[in-house]
Amino acid sequence: MNPRQESRGAAIDLEAITKAYGGFMALDGVSLRIEPGEFMTLLGPSGSGKTTTLNVVAGFTDVTSGKLLIGGKSVVGVPAHKRNIGVVFQHYALFPHMTVGGNVAYPLTLRGVDQATRATRVARALDMVKMGDFAHRYPSELSGGQQQRVALARAIVFDPPLLLMDEPLGALDKKLREWLQLEIKRIHRELGTTFVYVTHDQEEALVLSDRIAVFNRGRIEQVGTGRQLYDEPATLFVGRFVGDSTVLRGEARSDGTSTALRIAGVTVTAPTRITGEISPVMLLRPEKLAISRPGQNMTSGANRLPGTIAEAIYLGSGSKYEVKLGDGSTAVVRSSLTGENFNLGDQVELCFDGTDAKLLADDSAADQTLT
Repeated sequence: MNPRQESRGAAIDLEAITKAYGGFMALDGVSLRIEPGEFMTLLGPSGSGKTTTLNVVAGFTDVTSGKLLIGGKSVVGVPAHKRNIGVVFQHYALFPHMTVGGNVAYPLTLRGVDQATRATRVARALDMVKMGDFAHRYPSELSGGQQQRVALARAIVFDPPLLLMDEPLGALDKKLREWLQLEIKRIHRELGTTFVYVTHDQEEALVLSDRIAVFNRGRIEQVGTGRQLYDEPATLFVGRFVGDSTVLRGEARSDGTSTALRIAGVTVTAPTRITGEISPVMLLRPEKLAISRPGQNMTSGANRLPGTIAEAIYLGSGSKYEVKLGDGSTAVVRSSLTGENFNLGDQVELCFDGTDAKLLADDSAADQTLT
């Protein structure tokens, strides 16, 4: 674990939180413990409940039922301005008539902090986000990335025990977004504050987070580190949402020690036993699939599936292929620069070791949610 300042952040406890809008249940029994000083990301598709959860913590949205504690104290019914929480929005929300310094000083002015202390703390906050030379500029004179850094400085200038961030990098280009991700990670380490971050971007969540809570249809499907969610998804939805994946479906049978799927006349096996009435699928990550010409000797496992190259994408560090299988489904494969190149329409074979296949209960609703 990276070195981090001793935590000054607040713990957050959500216990069976529900939020209903008429007959629609935006949050359906959400329970989550966020540790002091933790970087927790709420990840999920649009409408999954992640932003509603953030708004509940911030005090912008009242709960229908359940308990919410910040720092061990209930804040249900406490207005947002009395929760002492820093918030960073996607669209900056800077005051256009104020300078950068005035924007950052505003939370301190509201709290009655004297001028000398304000100046010191504003300078510290701007230096932390590498905007110390811009205090006298106005928001209209800044780029989008610079404005977002000012918004972050304003949110941390009063040393809140909790910082909430709602899709703060969504409007920025890829290079700037990646750079600011690392800056946010650095600031989190330096502050020791609890960060709660909302995004639908899985890669962003993996880069930033200590742990990730994956939301789907108003509920949390799984909470864990990025590695846990990627390597050991608890549900098909999590497996598909966190990282690229191939899902194999077919007629299943188990002999007590392994499970076999028959897909378009070809049988593949995994050394995992299914129990009960579960209809299983196999989930495979792109790096666990090898690709070759038909009949070529492979050493990556005994399972082979024929297919046709439906898409070939050059990524710089290698290539990504979408392979149409015999049952009409699509497999996703990545190959390195040293691997053989394939073209659209090429006949290929996919090879994988059964120990690399994650057996999960099938869930057609997962496919519908992701489309």
